[in-house]
Amino acid sequence: MEASAPTLQPAAARLRNLPWVEKYRPQTLNDLISHQDILSTIQKFISEDRLPHLLLYGPPGTGKTSTILACAKQLYREKELGSMVLELNASDDRGIDIVRGPILSFASTRTIFKKGFKLVILDEADAMTQDAQNALRRVIEKFTENTRFCLICNYLSKIIPALQSRCTRFRFGPLTPELMVPRLEHVVEEEKVDISEDGMKALVTLSNGDMRRALNILQSTNMAFGKVTEESVYTCTGHPLKTDIANILDWMLNQDFTTAYRNIMELKTLKGLALHDILTEIHLFVHRVDFPSSVRIHLLTKMADIEYRLSVGTNEKIQLSSLIAAFQVTRDLIVAEA
Repeated sequence: MEASAPTLQPAAARLRNLPWVEKYRPQTLNDLISHQDILSTIQKFISEDRLPHLLLYGPPGTGKTSTILACAKQLYREKELGSMVLELNASDDRGIDIVRGPILSFASTRTIFKKGFKLVILDEADAMTQDAQNALRRVIEKFTENTRFCLICNYLSKIIPALQSRCTRFRFGPLTPELMVPRLEHVVEEEKVDISEDGMKALVTLSNGDMRRALNILQSTNMAFGKVTEESVYTCTGHPLKTDIANILDWMLNQDFTTAYRNIMELKTLKGLALHDILTEIHLFVHRVDFPSSVRIHLLTKMADIEYRLSVGTNEKIQLSSLIAAFQVTRDLIVAEA
């Protein structure tokens, strides 16, 4: 018994050191918490041995990769996985040479002594070049008899129509809070995390339906602060608190330009806030505040311009000035209308 103890320890240590995203990744189709309609369809395909080529798309952290990996584990035994499944990620080189080389040779070799088909998983397929996708089209067609392809991507528009038409498409939407909270509570219980109710709400709000992001924030906040509260979650992610946004709005609408600019710059520097995050939060406030419609339209147009300019890498200080100016003009318009 003593001899086997050391071999157990490294495995336990390895599991303990794993990021929670990998540690709690669903292992079977039954473990997955969302998109039950998609899962039941895929389950039916597998049980009837009629799996088509699949194209799974949708935002990150919604269970696309977990779904196909769970399918692979259901289709093949542990020791068959290496010879029957080829998984390529965006981090692997996936130009036209790879499609004509390893993918082609894997798909074209038949399986001796094993019935069934091989599985090629191309994760983040929207990062593949146009030429590679065109080459893949022919490979998919030619080896359908003994190989199934599964493409996974975030943006369907980046997959050429010819590939889309060869696959059965499934869209994985963002997860709802009702699905996320029980799963997060399970992790909290397993890891004995000290979490408050507002901390859980903040996690769900900031993750925007991305389970991977929610788990990463939970783990990093827990390690950094020990207790997961709304404030610690927002501080850990560098996201502005609701009180900060309320202050910023108050300054922009009620102070003169110079004071507002100085106060916001001080707050940004003190808390390390990004203007893009501030803009996103203010956008939600603008929808809630009862502005006259003409004023709201003017303000949203200005904010959209600033958001676009920030995305192409312009100077934050100049864009902040522009944002304050837009609100000051809005204030004058409201006064004029009144």
